[in-house]
Amino acid sequence: MNLISLLNGDDPVKIAKALIGVEIVSEIGGDFCRSAITETEAYWAPEDQASHAKNNRRTARTEVFYAAPGTAYVYLCYGIHELFNVVTGPAGTPHAVLIRAVEPITGTEKMLERRNMKILKPHLTAGPGVLSKALGISRAHNGINLLESDAELRLEMTGPPVNSSEIVATPRIGINYAGAPWVEKPWRFYRRNTPFVSKSR
Repeated sequence: MNLISLLNGDDPVKIAKALIGVEIVSEIGGDFCRSAITETEAYWAPEDQASHAKNNRRTARTEVFYAAPGTAYVYLCYGIHELFNVVTGPAGTPHAVLIRAVEPITGTEKMLERRNMKILKPHLTAGPGVLSKALGISRAHNGINLLESDAELRLEMTGPPVNSSEIVATPRIGINYAGAPWVEKPWRFYRRNTPFVSKSR
């Protein structure tokens, strides 16, 4: 399966699971970084009360939800963290997947510099806010096409899919405001036995 067909499905939960192992490439400011996705969360609007696009909400911020699959949605959280999401299909339906953690592959030195760290430890990129900072992702990348081969921020598949036996599913984190049944939906996924995971739940 290629990325276009993966992201163009109608089930963001399946897509969130399938994105584990997909690589994020950032070539920002002339610095090349590659990392593998280790943790994701699915958001299934308009029904999902944890989604920014719940009830088909359309604002200047959420309009990107309705774009083509593979579009980046980057937003500011708590006035501090810039969080990176991938819009999924079908176009016009506001589904998205939050990228919560990645494992560095190439460009680790630059990631450490951006995070003011000296030694590689999991908290370099284990968490949605810190991974964006490490990879140089900002709201300037909101709305870009992540499937373009020359985009400075893009997704790539360089190996086979991660086997489902290697993936753990849990409820999502930090969405108590959404209430039942959304708070308990097992729509968070992470790769088993990797230290690059934001936290257990």
